[in-house]
Amino acid sequence: MLDRIKTLLGQDWIATQDMIRSSLKSDIELLDATNSAILSTGGKQLRPILSLLVARACSGGHASEDSIRFASASELLHNATLLHDDVADNSAERRGVPTVMSLLGGPASVLIGDFWLVRAMDNILASVTRGTRAIRIFAKTLSDLAEGEMLQLQKAESCDTTEDDYFRIIYNKTASLFEAAGVTAALSVDAPDELVEAVREYCVCLGIAFQIRDDMLDYSDGDGLGKPVGADLDERKITLPLLGALRSLDENEESRFRSMVKDIPEHPEYKPEIRGLVFEKGGNEYATSRLVEYTGKAIKAIGILPDSEEKEYLAQIARFTADRNK
Repeated sequence: MLDRIKTLLGQDWIATQDMIRSSLKSDIELLDATNSAILSTGGKQLRPILSLLVARACSGGHASEDSIRFASASELLHNATLLHDDVADNSAERRGVPTVMSLLGGPASVLIGDFWLVRAMDNILASVTRGTRAIRIFAKTLSDLAEGEMLQLQKAESCDTTEDDYFRIIYNKTASLFEAAGVTAALSVDAPDELVEAVREYCVCLGIAFQIRDDMLDYSDGDGLGKPVGADLDERKITLPLLGALRSLDENEESRFRSMVKDIPEHPEYKPEIRGLVFEKGGNEYATSRLVEYTGKAIKAIGILPDSEEKEYLAQIARFTADRNK
């Protein structure tokens, strides 16, 4: 599906890719080679795809120069956060290949992430008429990301994560950047306020659904994921599948399992029992019900947009998010 969307986007997609590549050029050989290697394993590039689809869906199929700038910035910023996250999480592998952190070390990964972040900001500020408003939106996202990461670290220490905590974390760490990509795209074509708000609702719900699905995959068999399963438990993250399973326990049993999660660094042998609880008590089924809820809200939100291929693909992306296996 994503390849068909790129074909539909045509020159807009090509221009966005060209801007991403040109933004990352450097005469520092190690930096330039590392940036090229990251781009060669670029993942789904869902955020710039989403951004361009929104711009075109709100404007009768026409993206602006600012649409290209903001779409490229969303991908640059996303990858900057991944480079930083790999250091925070001590991740050895991403997208099936070794991380920059594992190859060059944490300091290099942070510095390269900073480089991508600054280049994203440069692209946004290149907009003469919309740059100031857009930079504020992306700045809020960066603040959300930092707060979400810190809340997640705090909850990993206490292991008292509630559903409210969980949804705040995934809004801050995932949905906020989806929101920024979509809202700035709508602004890039001067969409009316009612369309901007529809896009905001769609993107927030899509981002939440995307992260719920990602957290469900951590409780799968791991085939074809390109990353190890069970990593959330290794990091003492209590995500929605486990929260769903804990709902069926009495207070004492829930406390026991939360203590087991807290003690996993010293007792990795607890992992099979905790994963077994999720499967036995329908944790993924509970997460699926919330996933379906948010994908439905996302699709409903864009009902106000004019009918177009772009609008239909936005709906398909929501459905793809619910069904994806990696």
